[in-house]
Amino acid sequence: MRKIVSIVLMSSLVAGSIGCQSKAGNGALIGAGAGALAGGIIGNNTGKGHTAGGALIGAGVGAIGGALIGHSMDESDRKKEEARYTTDYDRNFDAQGRRIR
Repeated sequence: MRKIVSIVLMSSLVAGSIGCQSKAGNGALIGAGAGALAGGIIGNNTGKGHTAGGALIGAGVGAIGGALIGHSMDESDRKKEEARYTTDYDRNFDAQGRRIR
């Protein structure tokens, strides 16, 4: 049990330190690590020693959940950036596209 949890935890830390270019990728990595840890603990505590199976299920569920949350954050950031760009453009150009300032 401890060996599997240690391997999963170390793998998650290494993958998390490498990171991704999007919040969806980072969320998937963090979610997989946290889910694997929680799943391994729950699987071990069922009394039948299903640590590995619990860790795998937890990693899958955590990765999906983390990716969905991260994707939502990426979309929110994209919309904010788009709104900021539009606002900056509107301040500097008139309706015909001529520079005001």
